[in-house]
Amino acid sequence: MSPRVELENIHKHYGSGDNSVAALQNINFTINAAEFVAIEGPSGSGKTTLLSICGLMDNPDTGSYRLNGQEITQLTDARRCTQRRSEIGFIFQRHQLIPAMTVYENIAYALFLMGAKSRDIKQRVTQMLARIGLAHRKKHLPGQLSGGERQRVGIARALIKQPKLIIADEPSANLDHGHAEASLTLMRELNKEHGASVIIASHDRMIIDHCDRKITLNDGRMENTG
Repeated sequence: MSPRVELENIHKHYGSGDNSVAALQNINFTINAAEFVAIEGPSGSGKTTLLSICGLMDNPDTGSYRLNGQEITQLTDARRCTQRRSEIGFIFQRHQLIPAMTVYENIAYALFLMGAKSRDIKQRVTQMLARIGLAHRKKHLPGQLSGGERQRVGIARALIKQPKLIIADEPSANLDHGHAEASLTLMRELNKEHGASVIIASHDRMIIDHCDRKITLNDGRMENTG
C-alpha cells in the first residue's frame, strides 16, 4: 500500500518563553491508504493538536508532513484550504451540522463547496441517504433528529465527497453503545468501499479495538504504534 499520511519529526509548541508548552514532540508515523487507525491517550496528551495538523487546520513548528506524497508544510494557506476541502473529511464529536439546513442540504453542502454540478449532487446525496437509512428524514432539520441520526448525517457529509483522508474526533462521545457501534460499522463499510484512510481520536475501547492499529500519545510523545 502507498503511504497516505507521513509525519516525520513533528514538533508543536504553544506560547513562548517561560510560557511555552510542548503539545507534540518528535512525532513519526505513516498511515497507508485505506488504513483505520486510532489515536489514544489521556486528555492533554496532544490528540487534538495531532488531528489539527493531519487535517491541515494547523501547521507544525518543525518537521515534515506529506499527504499523498505532497509536502504540506510548504503550501500557502489558500492551497491548504483547497486541499482540505477536496481531500479531507471531518467527523466531529458534536456533529457540527448547520442548524438551518435540512439533512439533505447538510450533506449536499460539501459537494456544493467543491463545485459539483446540481445533477451530480442530487444523485450522490440521494444514494448516500438511502445508504445511511435516512432517506425518509431528508427534509428534517438537525434539531429534529436523534443523536445517532445526527452522527450518521455527519459521517455521510464527511464521506459524500469521497475524500482520501477522514479525521474523526471522539465520534462516539455522545452516543450510547448501540449507536456508537452502528456509526463505527458505517464508517468501516464506507472506508472499505472508497479506500479512505481514517484517523480516529477516541477514549472508547470498542472503537480502538476495532481499528487496524493504534497510536498512543502521552504528554505529546508517542508511546507505541501497536
